[in-house]
Amino acid sequence: MKKVEAIIRPEAFQTLRHQLDQIGVNGLTVSEVAVCGQQKGKEGIFRGTRYEIKLYPKVKVEMIVDDHEIDPIVEVIMDTCTTNEPGDGKIFVSPVEEVYRIRTAEKGKAALI
Repeated sequence: MKKVEAIIRPEAFQTLRHQLDQIGVNGLTVSEVAVCGQQKGKEGIFRGTRYEIKLYPKVKVEMIVDDHEIDPIVEVIMDTCTTNEPGDGKIFVSPVEEVYRIRTAEKGKAALI
C-alpha cells in the first residue's frame, strides 16, 4: 500500500475529486493548508501598512491505495491540476506498512474498503 499526498490549488479540487471518483478512488482526506515555495511573494497594504504575503492557500488531498493504483492516480492529479504556472503543487508517494479500521479491527486492504 502507498500513501499519496497531493498539495494542489484550491480551485482544482472539485475537478480532481470528480476525476478521482471516475477511476474508483473514493476514500480521501482533505485539508486546507498554507504553503510557501518558489512562488514569489506578493505585497499587500492594510490600513496604510505594507506587508509581504509569503504563504499561499492550498488544498492537501491524501489517500491510501494499493500499489497498482499509483500510476493512474498520479496521472489524474497531473492532468487535472496542471496550469504550467508556479504553484501548481506537489505529489508525494510514501509506503504504508499497515492500515487498521478502528471500528472492526480489520487490517490491510479490508480496512480500506
